Amino acid sequence: MTETVAAGTAPGDRTGTGGLPRTETGAATRTGEPATCTEDSARAGEPAVIRTGAGSETSAGRIPEVAGFARRGGAGGGKAYGKALRARVPRGAHAEFVRDPARPDPLDAVAESNRGRLPALTPLRAERMAASPFAFLRGAAGLMAYDLARTPVTGVGAQLCGDAHAANFGLYGDARGELVIDLNDFDETVHGPWEWDVKRLATSLVLAGREAGAGEDVCADAARDAAGAYRRTMRLLAKLPAFDAWHAVADESLVSHADAKDLAGTLARVAAKARRNTSARFAARSTEATPDGGRRFVDAPPVLRRVGDAEAAAVARALGDWLPTLAEDRLPLLARYAVHDVAFRVVGTGSVGTRAYVVLLLDHRGEPLVLQVKEARPSVLLPHLATAGFPPPEPVTHEGRRVVLGQRRMQVVSDHLLGWTTIDERPYQVRQFRNRKGSVDPVSLEPAELDDYARMTGALLARAHAHTADPRVIAGYCGKGGEFEEAVGQFACAYADVTEGDHARFVAGR
Repeated sequence: MTETVAAGTAPGDRTGTGGLPRTETGAATRTGEPATCTEDSARAGEPAVIRTGAGSETSAGRIPEVAGFARRGGAGGGKAYGKALRARVPRGAHAEFVRDPARPDPLDAVAESNRGRLPALTPLRAERMAASPFAFLRGAAGLMAYDLARTPVTGVGAQLCGDAHAANFGLYGDARGELVIDLNDFDETVHGPWEWDVKRLATSLVLAGREAGAGEDVCADAARDAAGAYRRTMRLLAKLPAFDAWHAVADESLVSHADAKDLAGTLARVAAKARRNTSARFAARSTEATPDGGRRFVDAPPVLRRVGDAEAAAVARALGDWLPTLAEDRLPLLARYAVHDVAFRVVGTGSVGTRAYVVLLLDHRGEPLVLQVKEARPSVLLPHLATAGFPPPEPVTHEGRRVVLGQRRMQVVSDHLLGWTTIDERPYQVRQFRNRKGSVDPVSLEPAELDDYARMTGALLARAHAHTADPRVIAGYCGKGGEFEEAVGQFACAYADVTEGDHARFVAGR
């Protein structure tokens, strides 16, 4: 995520003129200098600069402020504002965690999170959450949101992943088939305090390291390094032109930028596996030919089962409402596919019990495209925003739309078939299934790899937040030193202890 520029060239400037605009002939001119064009200079081949007609000398007298755009004159305020926030919320305050006396019992919190899920699948969800403290954390985003709402925050908001634990980063294919590394789960996305995502990531790294058998110093280092990479990446993005910062690509080269060389081998293996993880491969393993020349899903309980005719028809019809949520240039592509079958497929840990389908589409050659149609439930962070001093957002008209827009705001490249629909009055998100997806299992990492993975994910999280939060403000607040990451590391270790206690209580009482 660094940029090499020639000597004398401003960051982000590829003209070689130090950031000065070029004329059509290639010469640089300075903004604000008198623009003249003489007959002699024109004959000499010098750039012809035409003096325009009368008008105000300042933008303020000529151009009104336009809704949806930044106000003029705000170029230097972001960093200073961020620094000023330290007086109200010292960076060391992020180490604090005080258990609220009214904190829900973990058993009650999980029971509440099961409300509205399919009852037949809640035992499977409990089984997966009981596997380890890290697995429990993955399924207990709402309980952690309750706790985070009672920790110090600066009041600076960003679009949050909402569930930024270490297993929610991974690889996926873009429209050209290239692999991108980024956050990949946005079920809980909402606008809120940027610190919440950072602390959830750091805590999850401590728990993953402990489960892998790493020493406590290794786990604490991983938490600190994730926060440190977040801080450094924000500082880098704050120095770039807004357009360049927005389009900072999250690809495999990020390993070198994040100083994650020990992770390179693991990431290469995951990438090779991801390239094989396609609709065609899934369809070959999970479908069979039908007498009419099509294909259908094959039951593989408890994970995959074909649904009844009425349910399949309802899901298929809902795809018609999905199409208008896509860019219009995608529609001719989808018109080449026919819908052949629908199955129910269990997903994730925290998502177990939500309604999720896979839909089999075939083109004229019989080549498959598999879609996932997944229920979108309200974000578990939403009830806790007011406690943290964040006003509740505008009422959500469609939870699937909330998820999709949050994902598009945070990712550099999103699935070009990402959209939403409604089935039986329930909101769903729609996306490609097995779109060259791959992920690193943080529990399987060696100590050196865990530290590298922490730096990589911290950098990715900063890049995602910088799409909707001014990186100058967060960079100004976090500063150059290590005070912020030291505090986050202390919080992460303390909250990992709390999660281990919650997990033990959950296992004993389930």
